[in-house]
Amino acid sequence: MNLAEILEDFPMIAAVRSDEDLQECFKTHCKIIFILYGTICNITEIVKKVKAHGKIAIVHMDFVSGMTIKDISVEFILKNADADGIVSTKPNLVKEAHKQGFIAIQRTFLVDSIALSSLEKQIELSSPSAVEIMPGIMPDIIKKVKGMIDIPVISGGLLSEKKHVITALSAGADAVSTTNHALWYA
Repeated sequence: MNLAEILEDFPMIAAVRSDEDLQECFKTHCKIIFILYGTICNITEIVKKVKAHGKIAIVHMDFVSGMTIKDISVEFILKNADADGIVSTKPNLVKEAHKQGFIAIQRTFLVDSIALSSLEKQIELSSPSAVEIMPGIMPDIIKKVKGMIDIPVISGGLLSEKKHVITALSAGADAVSTTNHALWYA
């Protein structure tokens, strides 16, 4: 599964925080779904629903209740829950998903110049398939990040209007992720 090609065809990623969000995303053309909720008891069922609708299930490890930040948690999500990949702020989890051959997305918060300057090192350590930068409404920073790394860049967080999506994509983001239902149809 070539993530860059998928993002080229489907640059809108639906980020879901509830069963209601999940049902809504099934009505969209979004191919990739970031699952931002669940527990170790129900994540397998959530992933099954996503995949039954022909969508790609990426589990945000940091939001699955009961999950630890250990490599075995990645193995559980990928093999037992049958997810297509993970997203996490934890480099060790991203590295483990990559090592096992799954989609591995490093989420990072670019809140200052120190965070920006350490991004390349973080990417080098975790070997992600893509990086999700937050907040996603910083076109100049998106351009800088695209110039620094050679993996897809996903813009996420604080995207609340269609113009934010257009600006992020115009600045070089390969995709945007949002929980805003209206933007899933944009």
